[in-house]
Amino acid sequence: MIIATSADGVQVHGADEGEGPAVVVLHGGLDDGSQWKKVADRLTPRLRVVRLHRRQYRLDLTTPSTIAQEVEDVRAIVAALGGGPVLLVGHSSGGVVALEAALALPGAFTGLVLYEPPVAVGSILGGPAAAAARDALARGRRGKALEIFMRDVVRLTPWKAWLVGAFTCVYPTLRAFVPGQIHDQLALDRLGLRLDAYRDIGIPAVLLGGETSPAHLSGRLDALARVLPATERVTLPRQGHGAHMSAPGQVAQIIEEQYRKVSP
Repeated sequence: MIIATSADGVQVHGADEGEGPAVVVLHGGLDDGSQWKKVADRLTPRLRVVRLHRRQYRLDLTTPSTIAQEVEDVRAIVAALGGGPVLLVGHSSGGVVALEAALALPGAFTGLVLYEPPVAVGSILGGPAAAAARDALARGRRGKALEIFMRDVVRLTPWKAWLVGAFTCVYPTLRAFVPGQIHDQLALDRLGLRLDAYRDIGIPAVLLGGETSPAHLSGRLDALARVLPATERVTLPRQGHGAHMSAPGQVAQIIEEQYRKVSP
C-alpha cells in the first residue's frame, strides 16, 4: 500500500506492487482498483504498478468528489513516487481523470494509455439520464439507478442493463459502488466539453478500445485521436470494455509496449 496526502488533506491510497519504473493505474467505475490486479500481476516482474483507489469509490468517504480533487490525488501519488515522470493508465472515467492530470501536471508523465475514456463530444454524456439515475439513487433504488445508467449512458441493450441492475440485489460489493458510479458520471458532466483543451497534452498516448464495446466509445476515441498530438489506436479483437479482466495479458502487453516506447 502507498499512502499520500492530497491537497485537501484527504489520504490517498493505492495498491503498490513490484519494483522498477512506475506505472499508475486509474480504474474505472464500479471498482476500487481490484479489477486491475491481473494486469498488475503481469507487469510487476519488470515494473512498479500503483493501482490508485479513486476517492469517488472509497466507501470510507461519503462526499462525492470532483475531477479536480481526483487530479490532486494523482499529484500526491506521483509526488510520493518521487515526482515522476511515470506512465499513466486510465480506464473509462479514470481515463478522463488521466487526461485532466496530464494537462494539470506537465512533466509528471512519460506517456498515457487510455482505455475508452468517455470524453464528452458535442454534448455531455450523462445529461438527463444521469439526473434520472441520481433521482433513483436518492430514493434508495440502487438497482434502478444502475439500470438507468447502463441503459441510457453506457448504452447497453435494455435487457442487459436490467440484468446488471438486478445483480445489485445479489452482489453487495456491486451495490456498494453504485453511488460512486452515479456521482462519477455527474462529475464528468460538470467537467463539460474538454476536447479542445486536450490539444495541449504533449505526451504520447495509446488509445485502447474493444471491438465489441458500445459504438459511442469508439467514436469518442476517434475524437481524441483528432486532438491529441501523438496517438496510437489499438483495438482488442473480441473484447469489450472489460478486457482488463477478460484478457489481462493483452492489456498488460500494450501497457508494457507503451512504457518501452516512452521510457527515457
